[in-house]
Amino acid sequence: MKKINAFILFSNVEQTNQTVEELKQSGLVHKIFLLTDKNTDETIGGCEKLCIDALQSTKTMKEIARNSTADYTLIYLKPTVLRLGYFGLERMLRIAEDSRAGMVYADHYRVIDGMKKPHPVIDYQEGSLRDDFDFGSLMVFNAIAWKKAVENQENESYRFAGLYDLRLKVSQKHPIVHINEYLYTEIEQDTRKSGEKLFDYVDPKNRAVQIEMEQACTQHLKEVGAFLEPRFEKMRFDKDYFECEASVIIPVRNRIRTIRDAIRSVLMQKADFKFNLIVVDNHSTDGTTEAIDEWKDDKRLIHLIPDRDDLSIGGCWNLAVHHEQCGKFAVQLDSDDVYSGEDTLRKIVDAFYEQNCAMVVGTYMITDFNMQMIPPGIIDHREWTPENGHNNALRINGLGAPRAFYTPLLRKIKLPNTGYGEDYAVGLNISRRYRIGRIYDVLYYCRRWEGNSDAALNIEKMNANNLYKDRIRTWELLARKQMNAGRTLD
Repeated sequence: MKKINAFILFSNVEQTNQTVEELKQSGLVHKIFLLTDKNTDETIGGCEKLCIDALQSTKTMKEIARNSTADYTLIYLKPTVLRLGYFGLERMLRIAEDSRAGMVYADHYRVIDGMKKPHPVIDYQEGSLRDDFDFGSLMVFNAIAWKKAVENQENESYRFAGLYDLRLKVSQKHPIVHINEYLYTEIEQDTRKSGEKLFDYVDPKNRAVQIEMEQACTQHLKEVGAFLEPRFEKMRFDKDYFECEASVIIPVRNRIRTIRDAIRSVLMQKADFKFNLIVVDNHSTDGTTEAIDEWKDDKRLIHLIPDRDDLSIGGCWNLAVHHEQCGKFAVQLDSDDVYSGEDTLRKIVDAFYEQNCAMVVGTYMITDFNMQMIPPGIIDHREWTPENGHNNALRINGLGAPRAFYTPLLRKIKLPNTGYGEDYAVGLNISRRYRIGRIYDVLYYCRRWEGNSDAALNIEKMNANNLYKDRIRTWELLARKQMNAGRTLD
């Protein structure tokens, strides 16, 4: 079989030496390079040291290309011990050869708190544009594909986005192949629950990273023909008659602990226009239905129980939006959460007119159940800009909250009948042609508690969610390519 040059992090001699021995045992590794960002006299026999500025910088990608003289380039991104599966590396090369892949990655095991657990990953597709896509820590590239991608990086000089930019460039010319076999074991260092990791990409500490990732993704969209110029269609809000200016929509199932707080936060709103609240009670069985009925004498609250039993969150939204009493603007509130003040609804409606937009996204604060702020605190999604937000939206994993929509347009587009990503899908669709308005005041308290649907997801559910969002991005990418090619989309 063909040979590999391996590039691994040099953490300390003891840990790195164990990984080196694993690689040597396969018989496929021609050279091993130790990546280090510090001057040290320590080394490991038979290895060469490469002093780098940052693990994922453009400079490091070029340095690896210059030193990789074998057929394949292996990179291991963790400083902890790598253990290869039985003939695991041979299998990765076999699939790389057979599929003509630019890169292969595999399912693997993770050792967490001393326990070995399976960690399946998902297939890569055209819409897998997230810079935090989970490949695992071991990736094997066709060396020629790596070198050609580096040649195309001549105008880039990233400190954080070099590897991200490189794999995007590789994907333009070659397949990126997922091997759904468990081929190695890595040590997991980030043991936080899924809900605690969810907001990492909007952490203010990562702002410099995000700027570079946006630049790399935007350039990729231009190269594949999916970049959209910031030309937005004008909105007219006087075409249709609505009795109410706004409707807050709450889909709910079995949220007896939180539904009353959500309803109160809507009915306390102060506005100089007429509004109502549409609660779609999706066959609750825990007392939620009875709690909603406590407001049965308030004509502003419309309590809907679907006739059908196959509706998820998106389907509940469609039911509410198509109700005859839905207002001109449909405003989101999750049944776990509350508005931050009595002026939230007014600010959202004002934003539609002031910014001439088809959708408005606000700013929210992460809190505990008692609405006390917890890290990362305020989430304002400042990666959304009027100039490039509609392109950058294909890279990030959400658009923010609370969200609000111009009802006639939402009735036309409709939300997918799913319980995850439904709002993201419709937001991407809207952003093709229309401006999305932004409010940077905190409008919303997003409560994190054990009852949240994404508080502690298992790996299978996380993968299903991420696979679906990548698919949404793939469909959107294809639609934007058609738009740029002059094809008319309804």
